[in-house]
Amino acid sequence: MTSFGCQGGEDNAKWRMISRILCAALFFVLSGSLQAEEIFVSAAASLTDALKEIAPRFEKESGVKVVLNFGASSLLAKQIEEGAPADVFISADEAQMDRLQKQIALETRRDLLTNILVLVVRQDSTLRLEKLADLSGNAVTRIALADPKSVPAGVYAREVLMKAKLWDAIATKIVPAENVRATLAVVEAGNADAGFVYKTDAMTSTKVRVALEIPAEFAPKIVYPMAVLANAANPAPATKFLEFLKTEQSAQTFRRLGFGLAP
Repeated sequence: MTSFGCQGGEDNAKWRMISRILCAALFFVLSGSLQAEEIFVSAAASLTDALKEIAPRFEKESGVKVVLNFGASSLLAKQIEEGAPADVFISADEAQMDRLQKQIALETRRDLLTNILVLVVRQDSTLRLEKLADLSGNAVTRIALADPKSVPAGVYAREVLMKAKLWDAIATKIVPAENVRATLAVVEAGNADAGFVYKTDAMTSTKVRVALEIPAEFAPKIVYPMAVLANAANPAPATKFLEFLKTEQSAQTFRRLGFGLAP
């Protein structure tokens, strides 16, 4: 009986060539089957530092490769609606997760984190903001915030300013940005006198300082929900990733970077 061993064994040159071809094909099939599983995670821009630290630990423990996609939650939700590959979605607000109600596996939806909205100025700025009403003064000419129509950080900021009855007074001063990290960059570059960002974003920068935490009576409830997508290519490892984000190991990272933990 003829053997298809990978070491040949036949003197016939033609047969050795066929044997090598079969072995090479077998190698590629086996190597393909042994490749690590891969999940695509679309997450709010404010989670950039935290997930870049946590994902490698999950990869090491699980053998699952994590591909991270960061951006404004509204943009990520739109990408998912349009068919972009994603196994996990982590939003900076509940509205964008609600928007994907039909695209997510509802039983996997859980609240992950909380955050606080703050006003930042450049580290070298002489501007003093003791109350929100100071934004309407002549000392402030440009105020950066993420798109107030759709991006969570901007929506939160507009909500704050509306409650404080300041939106109409400062609308012409608004410098819109793509997302909260872009807002931070605008202030760092000196292209705005102040900006609304999350506390966690302010903590990542040595170029800005917190000028004002939003007073409790105006502060919005900021929650980060997460879920596995209903059409996820790899739902099992995606679910394990959500579970990993809820571990004490991950919680330590989130707390150190300024996040609150959702119950």
